[in-house]
Amino acid sequence: MMNICGCLVHTLPDMTGDVIAAIDATEGGEVHAQEDGRIVVTVEDTDAKRASDQIMDMHQIPGVLTVTLTYHHFEDLDDSADALAQPTH
Repeated sequence: MMNICGCLVHTLPDMTGDVIAAIDATEGGEVHAQEDGRIVVTVEDTDAKRASDQIMDMHQIPGVLTVTLTYHHFEDLDDSADALAQPTH
């Protein structure tokens, strides 16, 4: 299965660097952009933790004001692999 969430994280501006470092240090979390205390993040399920739990954990990072889910994609990879393996006519 593939589970990807896109989030907008608002931070205290003087703590943005620390928040980015904490997110980047988290397996499954990736920072894509930041500006003026706003950070665009994607979070994926890992073997150890679901993306939803990682998002809840982001609320506990010092300097984080809000975490807003802006995108969610869930896909059963087994179904996708089967569809790709089927010949088309």
